[in-house]
Amino acid sequence: MSESVKLSYNNQTFEFPLIEGTENEKGIDIKTLRSSTGLITYDPGFKNTGSCKSSVTFLNGEEGILRYRGYSIEDLCDRSSFIEVAFLLIFGELPNKEELDLFNKEIKIDSLVDEDLKMILKSFPKAAHPMGVLSSLTSALIAFNPSSVDVDSESDMREAIIMLLAKFPILASWTHRKVKGLPLNYANTSVSYVENIAQMMFKRPHEEYSPSPVVVSALNKLLILHAEHEQNCSTSTVRIVGSSHAGLFASVSAGISALWGPLHGGANQAVIEMLEAIQKDGGDTKKYMAKAKDKNDPFRLMGFGHRVYKNFDPRAKIIKKAADEVLSEMGINDPILDIAKGLEKEALNDPYFIERKLYPNVDFYSGIIYRALGIPTEMFTVMFALGRLPGWISQWLEMRKNNEPIGRPRQIYTGSRHREL
Repeated sequence: MSESVKLSYNNQTFEFPLIEGTENEKGIDIKTLRSSTGLITYDPGFKNTGSCKSSVTFLNGEEGILRYRGYSIEDLCDRSSFIEVAFLLIFGELPNKEELDLFNKEIKIDSLVDEDLKMILKSFPKAAHPMGVLSSLTSALIAFNPSSVDVDSESDMREAIIMLLAKFPILASWTHRKVKGLPLNYANTSVSYVENIAQMMFKRPHEEYSPSPVVVSALNKLLILHAEHEQNCSTSTVRIVGSSHAGLFASVSAGISALWGPLHGGANQAVIEMLEAIQKDGGDTKKYMAKAKDKNDPFRLMGFGHRVYKNFDPRAKIIKKAADEVLSEMGINDPILDIAKGLEKEALNDPYFIERKLYPNVDFYSGIIYRALGIPTEMFTVMFALGRLPGWISQWLEMRKNNEPIGRPRQIYTGSRHREL
């Protein structure tokens, strides 16, 4: 007999089945709650609500586990390229050599964008936030590719997926180069996906550019670690927009806007802004660690702890090593990065932070790497979006293939009752 949960209300007992995932996660199936009891649940932020069944990502915050399609991020970062991970997330399995070669070939063929998109880019003032620009350019792809995607057609879906994977790095790099006042670059199809991203972003017209293996490796790891993270704010946005049968480009554009927020993708930007504020105040890390421990002090230590991971962020363990390698390779003398290393050292040795498991998270280290590479602070979230793209695609595709119903949360009304004019 399957397990169930009983609810007593209004002198009646109602029974709801339990559902269980492959990692023994359990949930109460309340699809019939409102129709059978007249009640709804109240769950601000949906912290206790499962909106879907998904086979893409497993996350255990208590034990610090993150797996894509069953593979640990540790193994993927150690043995796979970002484009292999993208294939895994979207299609469910790691590609063999033939599949990977074809995937790369298709992406390279489609690595062009309509020249008229430059006109849209030019219409933005230089001071426009890169995430607003990227969201608009992504949405604009719909105008240049107006045909609707038949989700039941493998060829149609593959074409849309390839198109987005191919063109998105170009749009991201153009956004970066507009911020920096540099001429726009085009894709270099003779190099790998990640090397191409580095070249499009950093190559100057009057000089040769060949990214160091350390930089390419760090970017590869950063993109993999940001590729998927279960039902976060932006991914949930992509799924709920797509549930109206909005297209892939429109849904991803909405996801970019959701990622923009400082409580989500903007966290690594907030880390650097905090470090800059500490520097302006004299750079005393001990002072700010004391402020962070003072409950009456409004100061918040950004980049430490995580709302999901109750232990060490597993992504941070991987990217900390990459950050150390990048800083060593580039030999950068930056007081901001010195402050970051000081905060890190104190947090990892301070009983207050150790007891509360307030360790540096992936946002802390990714911000350090991006700053070391010369990426402007306001571009950090664009880099996050580059990594998250295959995760958004895989979640959108799963939602549409499962023919999930349109998202439509309920509410508890607290306004005025009926009033006469």
